[in-house]
Amino acid sequence: MTEPLVVKKQKRWGWIPGVLVSVVAIILIIQVVGDWDTLKQSFSSFNGRYIFASAAFCLLFLLIRGQAWRTILGSEVGLWQSFLVVNQGYLINSIIFNRAGEIARSVLMSKHVKKNPFYVLSTIIIERAFDLVIAAGLLLSTLPLALGMDWARPVATVIIILVIAGLVVLFLVARNHEAVELWAEKFLGRWKFTRKIVLPQIKPLLAGLGTLTRPVQFILSFFWIFLSWCAAIGMYYVLILAIQPDAPVWWGIFADSVLAVGIALPSAPAALGVFEGSLVAALTLLGVDASMALAYAVIVHFVQFIVTAVIGFYALIKDGRSIGELLNNFHQNPEQH
Repeated sequence: MTEPLVVKKQKRWGWIPGVLVSVVAIILIIQVVGDWDTLKQSFSSFNGRYIFASAAFCLLFLLIRGQAWRTILGSEVGLWQSFLVVNQGYLINSIIFNRAGEIARSVLMSKHVKKNPFYVLSTIIIERAFDLVIAAGLLLSTLPLALGMDWARPVATVIIILVIAGLVVLFLVARNHEAVELWAEKFLGRWKFTRKIVLPQIKPLLAGLGTLTRPVQFILSFFWIFLSWCAAIGMYYVLILAIQPDAPVWWGIFADSVLAVGIALPSAPAALGVFEGSLVAALTLLGVDASMALAYAVIVHFVQFIVTAVIGFYALIKDGRSIGELLNNFHQNPEQH
């Protein structure tokens, strides 16, 4: 099917905002760090023990994340398969613009659970909603400590209220999916493009939100997502100990929550620049030298990339797929899914 001109233009120019944000972040990092000789020396503070421990926590995070997604999907796929697809998604996010890994995950998993990719995509939306709630909660608990100012707590409270409100909206949409479908048919049925391309995907998308209306599945899903955050905090905290042995655990929590907010911005693949900038901002706020903070950010980013890349490439080879084929299959023929 020939794609509309607007869609083609979005694909052609959609990467620009992310690149601009990443470039700005890199420029700010350069200005903050300044002393590159000190930066070189900072890398020597991270010996192999800390890096290995961080990689181990990263692997644990990915395993738990696979279990969390498997639970949201209703245990319709095994842990190993869920784990592999999660890594494929992270790999694609690391090398392609516009969060393409989420789309790729939905396509890949749809083949295993025999569901429409938009059904699977809705489970990823739930996963991200849980992430936002947890990130806001962690920020709420640590920002006042980091700033030493009471005014920060009301700001963080507003953030978490807004995120929870979004989760409630998703719940109401899932609970009243039939009414939402009727509204969508009435509103989107006016135009040929939306009637042919968008409407057929509304029903599976809403069906995937059903987890929000099943209490046991909801609680288990949230539990596994939260546990994955604990593993992620371990990944960041163990490397902080390499430069600040007496650092409290909440430093790792604060770094993780600030990073989660930072990488939500548009950016180049792998959140290049934005990832490092978020961690440098978090650690310098805690009193860590900017050069040391940047060395920390580069190492932890490298650890994450290597772990997910190795597993992700293995999974793609195992499935006999290429990244280009996967994304073209989704974008060019969405109506076939």
